[in-house]
Amino acid sequence: MENVLRPVIVFGGAIVLSYVLAWAVDRLMVRLDTRHPETPMWGLLRSGRFPFQAVLFVLLVSSFFDSTHLAKDHRAGVDRWLTIVLVAASAWLILRIVAAITETLANRYAGAALDPARGRRVRTQLTLIRRLITAVVTVIAVAAVLLQFPGMKTFGTSMLASAGVLGIVAGIAAQSTLGNLFAGLSIAFGDMVRIGDEVVVEGELGTVEEITVSYLVILTWDERRITMPVSYFTNKPFENWSRGGPQMTGTVYLHLDHSTPVAELRAKTEELVRASDEWDGRNWNVVVTGTTPTTVEVRVAVTARTSGDLWTLRCSLREDLIAWLRAYHPDSLPGIRYIPQEKSI
Repeated sequence: MENVLRPVIVFGGAIVLSYVLAWAVDRLMVRLDTRHPETPMWGLLRSGRFPFQAVLFVLLVSSFFDSTHLAKDHRAGVDRWLTIVLVAASAWLILRIVAAITETLANRYAGAALDPARGRRVRTQLTLIRRLITAVVTVIAVAAVLLQFPGMKTFGTSMLASAGVLGIVAGIAAQSTLGNLFAGLSIAFGDMVRIGDEVVVEGELGTVEEITVSYLVILTWDERRITMPVSYFTNKPFENWSRGGPQMTGTVYLHLDHSTPVAELRAKTEELVRASDEWDGRNWNVVVTGTTPTTVEVRVAVTARTSGDLWTLRCSLREDLIAWLRAYHPDSLPGIRYIPQEKSI
C-alpha cells in the first residue's frame, strides 16, 4: 500500500501545488492588469501560465522523486527526461515573457509617440530583437536537449578536434545568411527602413509589411507581396517615401497646344486644389517646363499629407483639368493642325 501511496502523494501533490501556485500568480497578474490599464504587459504575461505550471511541476517532481522509490535502477533515464521537459518548459516560458515585454514596449511607443516614424522604428527594432531572442533560446534549448543523450555527447566531443576546419567551412557556407543577419541588424538600428514605410524598390511601390533577420516583405498597391533579402537594402539604393515624414510633393504633366491660356489654367488649378480635401495646404504651382514644335509642357506641382492622398489628388487634378480644357478651351488640347493653302491661279 505504501508503494502505491507515495507516488500518488508525490505526483498528485506536485500537480495540485503547481496548479495552485500558477493560479495565484495568474490572479496577481489580473489584479495588476486591472490597476494598471495603461500597460498591457500584465495581461500578456498571463499567457505564460501553462509553461510556468509545467516548470513548477517538474521541479517539484525532481525534488521529491526519491521518496517514491520508483525506477531506482533507471534513475538516470528519469532524470534525463525530467530535464528535457524542464528545458522545453523553461524555453517556452522565456519566449512568452519576451513576447509580452516587446509587445508592451511596441504598444507604448505606438500610442504615446508624437512622431509616427519613431513608433515604426521602435516596432521594427523590437520585432527583430524578439526574433533574435527566439532563435537564440530555441537553439540553446535544442542543444541542451540533445546533450542529454550520451551519443550526442560523444559526437560533440569528437567534433571539437575539427572545430576550426568546420568553422571555416560553415562560415563560407553561411556567408549569405550571416550577411542577411547583420544587414537586418543594420536596418533595425540604423533606421534605414521601418515597418510601415512606403518604399520604391526595383520600380515597385509598396509598404514594408514585415522585417525579419533574413528577409523583408513589401506589400504593393495591388496587394502583391514581394519578398527580398534584407542585404538588398544595405547594398543598393532605394526610395523611402516615409523618411523624414509622410508629406510629399507630386506633379501632373500636361502636353497642350501653344494657344493654351496658361493664366486661366493656373487660376482653374488653384480653384481645384483649394477645393480638394487631399491637399495639405502647403504649396502648389503651375509652370511651363518645356516646349516642342507642336506642344508645350505644363507642370502642375501639389503637396499632400501622404502618398495615398497625393496619388488621389494627382489623378483628380489631371481628370478635372482635361475636362475643363475640353469644355472651355478645346483648341488647347494637342492635335494635328491642318491649314489649307490657297490655290494659285
